[in-house]
Amino acid sequence: MLGCCGSLSRDQYYIQMLEKIMELAMKITSIQMNSTNDKDVNLTSALDLAEAAIKADDPDLIAFPEMMAFYGGTIADRKKSAENIPDGRTTEFLSVLAKKHGVFIHGGSFYEKGGDGKVYNTTVAFNRDGELIATYRKIHLFDITTPDGKDYKESDTVLAGSDIVTYQADDVTIGCSICYDMRFAELYLKLAAAGAQVIMMPAAFTLQTGKDHWDTLIRARAIETQCYAVAPAQWGAYPDGTGGTRETWGHSMIVDPWGLVVARSSYGTGWTSTNIDIDYLNRIRTDVPVANHRRLGH
Repeated sequence: MLGCCGSLSRDQYYIQMLEKIMELAMKITSIQMNSTNDKDVNLTSALDLAEAAIKADDPDLIAFPEMMAFYGGTIADRKKSAENIPDGRTTEFLSVLAKKHGVFIHGGSFYEKGGDGKVYNTTVAFNRDGELIATYRKIHLFDITTPDGKDYKESDTVLAGSDIVTYQADDVTIGCSICYDMRFAELYLKLAAAGAQVIMMPAAFTLQTGKDHWDTLIRARAIETQCYAVAPAQWGAYPDGTGGTRETWGHSMIVDPWGLVVARSSYGTGWTSTNIDIDYLNRIRTDVPVANHRRLGH
């Protein structure tokens, strides 16, 4: 017996200590979806995946991917799918899910009604009581041509947001971003300066860009901010609005503040979970105090 353990065996003592550590940690689940232009099917899939993850992993926070409620279709389809916040269908769905299970919900993103005949690509977050605690509108719009020659012109449909957004989930500060945002390091430095410890990066990365840039960008954002990076993603084919399909990369993952991938989804829909260790994050920031060494601002 060990004197510090009282009547407990060494193994029992360490098991109890581990259980106490686990109680203090926040467990985050990243959901991987294959959303299309059928909102009914998408929300049913989101519910099924979330409830299966809750049953299996008992997370404190569930994060959905970009365009979790509606993805693809024509420009008219996308505009029609847009909702008001906070009284829209998807907002209500996520609020009910959070309250039912007593978990935080990071709502990936969906289309919010905007002005000038356009929409916003918007994240909403909810506390354990189902209360709306954050709204973030995607700042950087995806207007590119991929290596296979396909054009993506998000600004044809979407208005850009402008606000830097964080929120509290228990004692953890969460920063908000969406997909293409991850190519712009200055946003993440601002989130870190605002106190973020975990940064959400819900995405619908294309197959062409994802296979070359996905891992590198997410790990870089985690390393430079010394935050956990949580990147729930869309995976697989979705309708492009012209009778064809386009492909998303998937590979949802969670990266720790040292830049190590600590959880990753495989092909298909599903989820992955991990515990967020804030003591570990603080040790990294103490040992390698990059925030104190920055000279060029952010």
